[in-house]
Amino acid sequence: MIELVINSFRESADVKLAFVETYAQQIVEVGQIIAQALKDGNKLLLFGNGGSAADAQHIAGEIVGRFKKERKALPAIALTTDTSILTAVGNDYGFESVFERQIEALCMPGDVVIGITTSGDSPNVVRGIAKAHDLGATTIAFTGKGGGKVVQIAHYSFVVPSYETPRIQECHITLGHVLCEIIDALL
Repeated sequence: MIELVINSFRESADVKLAFVETYAQQIVEVGQIIAQALKDGNKLLLFGNGGSAADAQHIAGEIVGRFKKERKALPAIALTTDTSILTAVGNDYGFESVFERQIEALCMPGDVVIGITTSGDSPNVVRGIAKAHDLGATTIAFTGKGGGKVVQIAHYSFVVPSYETPRIQECHITLGHVLCEIIDALL
């Protein structure tokens, strides 16, 4: 069992190190884009399914509340939290539309939208990113497993170099925390 524990931590660290070697400059650029959008009065919208939904909520909480520094609240919304909207849209339009409809209702040009999908192929995330792109938002995909369909649509994509969902999710939340740290430093 000790070997299992050590190997899991080692795998996680190796994936994160490989990821940052590829994406360090883009992480800085995206952090600056988000910070500028928030400074300009725009908002950050985030969404995903399952663990990715939890990550969307976690990151939104860090932006609205605070991350490390005391600062004013900033506008971030996780589109994964309103069960009435999720179930109404899912029932009336299909589950693949639950984020697309919310983006249509809430997204404005200049906003930043982050779609999180470990496979890159979740239909509702792909459609949400596509709608945000069409509405003039800056679109960002957090993905893994080779990227999937979402990387063909998003302005910026972060593809974790792993096919293991837990390792991808661990890297996604680290990426979210680093973006929060950049936002804190710039604002």
